[in-house]
Order: sequence, then C-alpha cells, then structure tokens
Amino acid sequence: MKKITISADLEIYDSEAELPNDVQDLMTEAIEAREKSYSPYSKFKVGAAILMENGEVVTGSNQENASYPAGLCAERTAIFYAGAKYPEIKITKMALTARSENHQVEVPTPPCGSCRQAIAEYEVKQEQPIEIYFMGEKGKIVKANSISDLLPLIFDNSYL
Repeated sequence: MKKITISADLEIYDSEAELPNDVQDLMTEAIEAREKSYSPYSKFKVGAAILMENGEVVTGSNQENASYPAGLCAERTAIFYAGAKYPEIKITKMALTARSENHQVEVPTPPCGSCRQAIAEYEVKQEQPIEIYFMGEKGKIVKANSISDLLPLIFDNSYL
C-alpha cells in the first residue's frame, strides 16, 4: 500500500474591495445574475459570471423546477452558454455568489459536485485552468486557481 496526500492552495480575500478590479467587476455581474435566479422552492439564489479570453462576460443563475432534478445550477447555466456561444474561446475566470431568502449566507459557497465536473470538462478541453472566485452574499471570497483545487481527482475523457 502507498499513501498519498492531496492538498490545495486557496486564496482568501476578506472582502470584494480586496479583489483585483477585473474580478470585482466580474463579481458584480455574478451578483446581478444571482438576483435573476428562479428559485421558488429552495429560496437559494446563485449567480455566476464567466470572463472569456476575448473579454466577453457570460452570466447565469440557478433555474429550479418542480421536478428538482430538472433544474440547473448557475455555474452550469453559464458555462454551457459560454460553450454554446463561444465554442473556441477560452474561459479565464469565474465568479460565483449565493444568498438565501431564509438566512444570511456569510461563508464562501463553492460549486456543487456536478458543477465542478462541468467546469473540469472545460478546463480539460481548453488545456488551461480557470480561476474560480466564490462567496456567499457578503464576506470572504475564496479563489481557486483551477478546478483541480476543488476537485482533485477529476473524471475526464482519458478514462473513456
């Protein structure tokens, strides 16, 4: 038997004001997208904003459905739209934010497992990491330099 250790280096910002200017702008877009969420069941609103290599910004918000599995998270809404609209353009950064109508979300809220897998697909496709910044509705922001920091053992096309 051999034991391995997996670790990740994440950066923590105390507030949006500490972020680089372009990331502040991207987070503002994510906040605006969050407010367009259709989340009548969970009351949990999530917004995503993606910065493309060509400077375009693509946004998405979570879209729920009475048949819960039929809904889609903000991250996948945005990344699938980016892939459909700009199939040959690389994604450089993502900003994510979440808030609840039931309580204040003060802890950084990372992408769920399905969204991590979708982000991994695009990183592998473009052969370039995607910076991911995530926060609650206020407070600290976490930066991951790549999805591999959040999903270290990805499943990709090399297994197929």
